[in-house]
Amino acid sequence: METLVASTSETDIGITSSISWKIRVRRLLRSSRPYFAALGIGIFFVAWYLLVDVLKFWRFKELPGLVASVREWISLDPVYGVSLFTAKYYENIWASVYRVITAFVLATTSGIIIGVLMGWSRVFRALTFPLLEMLRPIPILAWIPLAILLLPGRETPIIGLTFLAAFFVTILNTLLGVRSIDEVYFRAARSLGFSEWAILFHVIVPGALPYIFVGLQIAMGACWFSLVASEIVSGQAGLGYKVWETYYSVQYETMVIIMATLGLLGYISSALVRMLGNRLMRWRTRILAGA
Repeated sequence: METLVASTSETDIGITSSISWKIRVRRLLRSSRPYFAALGIGIFFVAWYLLVDVLKFWRFKELPGLVASVREWISLDPVYGVSLFTAKYYENIWASVYRVITAFVLATTSGIIIGVLMGWSRVFRALTFPLLEMLRPIPILAWIPLAILLLPGRETPIIGLTFLAAFFVTILNTLLGVRSIDEVYFRAARSLGFSEWAILFHVIVPGALPYIFVGLQIAMGACWFSLVASEIVSGQAGLGYKVWETYYSVQYETMVIIMATLGLLGYISSALVRMLGNRLMRWRTRILAGA
């Protein structure tokens, strides 16, 4: 009987989930947002085609054409050896994705912990915030010599530099999230007998989540652009390294392919973080809807 009830409940959950996804898709199709997004992207590509391929306008005529770049991207036998149908393309993607995921997980885990502690403890914030504000403005490129000297091998300096960009962003957004929580919630929790640890897990972390996930989206973008800089300097594989290599080799169509791939991967990874944040903060949506 228990097995039957469990299987029935699992079926109900699956049906409910399927229905909710259908409702979301219908809402998305009825809204103007996807159509404006498609229009904006379409205008960009039309402008590229007209300025470069058709009009050959001023400096734009020096750029690789849209038609030639797309043809190279989908070619079974690409001129420069990189397309959707070559193993080298996916080897470079995997090298960059691995570095970004590793750096992002390390940076966000440590950044959230430090940011929460800075917001929770005045003493800890007084000790660490001035140092953070001194280190944060230093550009990623300025860290490259130290990263090469301190971190062994070729892989760890790249991951370390990518880590730094996401680390500072995550700390600041987490700190802002903790500081934005109304003092009333702390007083209410203490009047109900909550310990400091209970306040941390039941007040501070949930209250800071919206800011944390905004920070994570920014951190993901920061990971990608810092990755390109670090791969150019100390990498032997990866999308950033390939952008620089194709520029020096005058393989401009391949350079555009790699840049487009970076943009797509950055968009997808930020969208995944956003989806995770929306799922973890459903309680907040329900509270706002009830209000």
